[in-house]
Amino acid sequence: MSAWRPQREVEIVAGTPPGGGLDRTARALAKAIEAKRLLDVPVRVTNIGGDGGRRAWAWLDHRPGNPHVLCVSSSNLATDHLLGATVFDHESAFTPLAILYTEYIAFVVRSDSSLKSGADLIERFAARPASVTVALSTSLGNPNHIALARVVRHAGGDVKAPKIRVFDSALDAVADVVAGNADVCAVTAASAVKELAAGTMRALAVSAPQRLGGLYAQAPTWREHSVECVIGAWRGASSARGITPAQVAFWEAVLTAAVATEEWNTAAASHYWTSMHIAGAPLRQQLARERVEMAAALRELGLL
Repeated sequence: MSAWRPQREVEIVAGTPPGGGLDRTARALAKAIEAKRLLDVPVRVTNIGGDGGRRAWAWLDHRPGNPHVLCVSSSNLATDHLLGATVFDHESAFTPLAILYTEYIAFVVRSDSSLKSGADLIERFAARPASVTVALSTSLGNPNHIALARVVRHAGGDVKAPKIRVFDSALDAVADVVAGNADVCAVTAASAVKELAAGTMRALAVSAPQRLGGLYAQAPTWREHSVECVIGAWRGASSARGITPAQVAFWEAVLTAAVATEEWNTAAASHYWTSMHIAGAPLRQQLARERVEMAAALRELGLL
């Protein structure tokens, strides 16, 4: 650990309501930190939902130089910036500390849906893409939306044709499908676990490179349907801009220790997270590479 240590309560900010994807990350991180006493001060999770997570980033933007705040980050910030939805990006306004994991996108329908398989969804997108309503979170152009667009494009449909309903939390997108307002949701795999376990929903396919286990064991990958759709939504941690190198080093060490704990790995297994710990120079390289790749994907799919 570096010489600097927090002197007061640390706040971990999630840009989704309680139960949302960013909230799950924040609470798992807080639990791991507390379990191994990685800090000498209390840790509090704060939810600042709204505007697709952008309210949380605006909140952090007003706290330059404050090393006592972490914000759960995701690739949505990069796509939001590319699409002009926000003036913020990862490095110009904040201090990226680490990517912690990635989670893949599940396409899920009600158990009584006429869409019985990924092949059925491809057929609908090919014949009548405008007839399909899709619920997703937390913003247009994010990995969930890109995954959807890749499936539509494979089917030969117009990627702009499906009706998109965007929610601040994937849990709300799932609820929208259960309520019958949307035909399918494209959400991170953990978001539909409760409904899959209860038998009220069924997974059509996932955007993973190979099948997931557990409740998703019977859900094919899109590659099994010959769709080139392998994309994940990573989650990480950032702090305010302007913190010192010693403070960056401290948080990098804490995050490295946190993701090695039993508590974190238990949460990762239950939420279908795939380890993707990146920090330091490799993190900056990854973010730069992602900006280029996301811009190309959004442009190619007609979203940029």
